[in-house]
Amino acid sequence: MQELWGYDYDSFDRTVDTHITRLRKKMGPLGEKIMTVWGVGYRFVV
Repeated sequence: MQELWGYDYDSFDRTVDTHITRLRKKMGPLGEKIMTVWGVGYRFVV
């Protein structure tokens, strides 16, 4: 998150996970295309 926002981010380390979960729900069936890459992050599989 430091690279993304450019400063120390003092929040919960589950922040990104929470946003991805909400995004998956909003995308409906396409939300299943967002895959978790353990230890790296996420990717969108087409």
